[in-house]
Amino acid sequence: MSERLTPLYELHKELGGKLVPFAGWQLPVRYQSAKEEHEAVRSAAGLFDVSHMGEIWVTGAEAEKALNFLTCNDVTKLSDGKALYSAILNERGGVVDDIIIYRFSLDRFLICVNASNSEKDYEWLQSKNRFEAEFVNESDRWGQIALQGPKSASIVASLPGGEVIAALKRFRFFEAELGGIKIIAARTGYTGEDGFEFFTAWGETADLWSALLNAGKDFGLVPCGLAARDSLRLEACYPLHGHELSEDYTAFESGLAWIVKLDKGDFIGRSALLAENERGSIRKLTPFFVEDAGIVREGAAVFSTAGDPIGVVTSGTHTPTVNRALGLAMVKSEYSKEGAVFEAEVRGKRLQCKAASSPFYDATKSK
Repeated sequence: MSERLTPLYELHKELGGKLVPFAGWQLPVRYQSAKEEHEAVRSAAGLFDVSHMGEIWVTGAEAEKALNFLTCNDVTKLSDGKALYSAILNERGGVVDDIIIYRFSLDRFLICVNASNSEKDYEWLQSKNRFEAEFVNESDRWGQIALQGPKSASIVASLPGGEVIAALKRFRFFEAELGGIKIIAARTGYTGEDGFEFFTAWGETADLWSALLNAGKDFGLVPCGLAARDSLRLEACYPLHGHELSEDYTAFESGLAWIVKLDKGDFIGRSALLAENERGSIRKLTPFFVEDAGIVREGAAVFSTAGDPIGVVTSGTHTPTVNRALGLAMVKSEYSKEGAVFEAEVRGKRLQCKAASSPFYDATKSK
């Protein structure tokens, strides 16, 4: 087996998880049906192993200044205990990785990076660092668990030390103890639901997982795999690195304009994005519904109704909550407006699709 194992590998096997290779790791794709897991997160809660994600610490007198240059969002807006969604860009404005930055103090930050990118991101940040700041890749030392769903706060509050964690506001975090285990608790997630992400020492991750799973039994908590995580994030229109996010797609094309702060001062990719902002983007990430019978998958070619090639599908499936075939596609900008009609090719047949609004599902409006 060439893939790496998370600290929860043995527990996944005991729970009957179907393990598959993902981003260089062995991870559960599902325990029961992906649909049941998806619906549990929407109605109650789900527990996800995200220990494959990477952790890079940034320290030093110019840690903030370094991060403000090396990422596109405005790190100076952070205060202690706040987190920020951002991205590392290349000089063309393409997305090296999307990240979350956590500020512990003015000279101490944590960056959470995507699974397969920890080494690449670390080397990129090191190579571009011209500041009095130090980058340390501690991905091998940390496990990470995501508890997601409307009953997440109640589950957390039922554990010793959990009441203060359950009171955290969105995109806030702090160092705490939960059930006697030292953690970094953050009110963040990747499902479109309320929830938490917990960082803990590699060797204590299994204890935390078991404590949360036991505490959640009476709340309908279930362990969840990659399949449910993907359908949940797709309904929320959250981009996935390697699909919607790529060094070949600019931040504006990928729908990340809201985290690009052109007026904050210089940062890598700013010049290219200023130029794109002036002329407009040639293509844009576009949510769509499939109007014909069938499902459109990643990689499907997209055409205008006149038969001209206009783009490619980046993600697509039939999702449980919305209960429709839907997806995301990178298409020419003129086809990105809601209601625009185009076609996706599936096994030699072209299915009609219609551009939709984002997101497909909004938990704040659906409960």
